[in-house]
Amino acid sequence: MAIIRSVRGFTPVYGKDCFFADNAALIGDVTMGDGCSVWFGAVVRADVNYIHIGHHVNIQDGAVLHTLYQETGIEIGDYVSIAHNATVHSATIADRVLVGIGAILLDHVVVGEYSLIAAGAVVTPGTKIEPGSIYAGNPAKRIKSVDPEQHGKMIERIGDNYHLYASWYAQ
Repeated sequence: MAIIRSVRGFTPVYGKDCFFADNAALIGDVTMGDGCSVWFGAVVRADVNYIHIGHHVNIQDGAVLHTLYQETGIEIGDYVSIAHNATVHSATIADRVLVGIGAILLDHVVVGEYSLIAAGAVVTPGTKIEPGSIYAGNPAKRIKSVDPEQHGKMIERIGDNYHLYASWYAQ
């Protein structure tokens, strides 16, 4: 059973049809919408500030979400995929975004909708990512634009796939 723990008077709240892997952790001031999944070894730790997550978000194996004390929480829109071993620290992520495997988003990063953060990218503090952009590298830089219609469909497909995978564990 997943670790769902209250801290400082805050208890995680989540919508319907969510999946939490056995060793996933949701801690503190977490609010999560419908159809979300938090996978094996992922940590959503809102002990020092809030984490607000939209609908149909998948937080894959080993990902870590954490915040800055008395400063900034995390806001994540709908149909967002946080890939394996990615780290999101006090950032804002709009709808239909893919954060690639092992990517790192640092404090005060803002990611516009339909964007893609490449695997292994390190997005430095305060970076503002324009909607429909691909960022890659360390430090991450804009490398090109994406067709929002195509990319939105790709992100939704990943989200739908993770919803399917989660259904396998309900059996």
